[in-house]
Amino acid sequence: MNAAAVDGAAAGREFDFVIVGGGVTAAALASLLVARKLAAPKRVAIIADGASLDRASPPASSIPDTDMDLRVFALSRASQRLLTLAGAWQHLPVSKMCAYERMEVWSGDGSLRFDCAELGEPNLGFIVEGRALFAACRRAADAAGVVCIEAAIAGILADETQARIRLGDGRQLQCALLIAADGAQSPTRKALCIETAGHTYHQDALVAHVRTEKPHQRTARQRFLPTGPLAFLPLPDGRSSIVWSLLRPEAKRLKSLDRDAFGAELTAASGGLLGTCELTTPIASFPLELQYAVDYVRPRAVLVGDAAHAVHPLAGQGLNLGFLDCAALVEVLGDAGGAGSGSRDVGDQRRLRRYERWRRSENMLAATALDGMERLFSSGNQAVATLRVAGLRAVGRLPFLKRELAFRAMGLSGDIPAFLKIDPTLTA
Repeated sequence: MNAAAVDGAAAGREFDFVIVGGGVTAAALASLLVARKLAAPKRVAIIADGASLDRASPPASSIPDTDMDLRVFALSRASQRLLTLAGAWQHLPVSKMCAYERMEVWSGDGSLRFDCAELGEPNLGFIVEGRALFAACRRAADAAGVVCIEAAIAGILADETQARIRLGDGRQLQCALLIAADGAQSPTRKALCIETAGHTYHQDALVAHVRTEKPHQRTARQRFLPTGPLAFLPLPDGRSSIVWSLLRPEAKRLKSLDRDAFGAELTAASGGLLGTCELTTPIASFPLELQYAVDYVRPRAVLVGDAAHAVHPLAGQGLNLGFLDCAALVEVLGDAGGAGSGSRDVGDQRRLRRYERWRRSENMLAATALDGMERLFSSGNQAVATLRVAGLRAVGRLPFLKRELAFRAMGLSGDIPAFLKIDPTLTA
């Protein structure tokens, strides 16, 4: 954020919305709140301390700025529309994103293929570099007049009338609605005394970029192995980003290998589908878990994104679910400010409960489905293997079911906010 925005924070301490979080979700939501005319410019603030900014930014590595960052995101069509409305999409460099046109899912006993041509769509989504996405969302928030305050939060007090935030430097902020978008370990969620449930997968995901002997052909691929799923995501420079989920001891062993040895193990694990794999970057890793907040709402406070839910990355839906949270919240808040709505209070508890019911239901459905897929495809039980084959064949033989699965993955099916059902480029 620019210096003027930070200076504005010191002068004006009352806001419509204060969003806690230094990442993509917080910045995109802030811009969207302004773009949808739910708040006047400079009535939206983002609070992020240095630690949260470090966590939200792509992980540090020896990769130079000119190369693709290790962290990439698979963005759905719904996410593309949200970022367009928020003013961030146009700031994404073409060199940092790759539209993928096909998706292949396979295991040792069956496969399934989705093609955008069969759906009448230009693509199935985009693989976008995390560093570029972060910069685009922050630039959009800047342009929207969002105030950015880099400070630690010393205390939060929320009641039926307003939320009060005490910063570590002694400043006091007030807002009609406090939004926690500060990640899976959300200190704000803990300060609001919201419990979580879930379980660990005892797995780590290995992330790296590789060069493959055969071209990726703008195809996202995922192989389900007994040890966990292995994904190849197409990058704009012809390489692929891998996300390889493994039990922690095995992940540690593979991460310790030299480049040639790791490439050989990866080639074998992929079944040679893309030929020989060559490691071109360092390897990063992160632990996997299923976590969900028991509640999404407190008086004058609400959770979005990873603060509300963290899911297995096997379908690349984590950030997309967070963006749908943002869109649903904006739609509910838009109802609060509309003519004849009965209330212009964006912190009205009844409306926040509507958001909670809506998104908790959708997120639990997604989390349960992803958890079930991980269990189904990682099992070595013969009866389960038979069920896998039957399921893959059934989807392949039922075009309407295959189409529904594809559109749900693209965020165009299911209970989604009305304004995301329309391509914003057609209404501009």
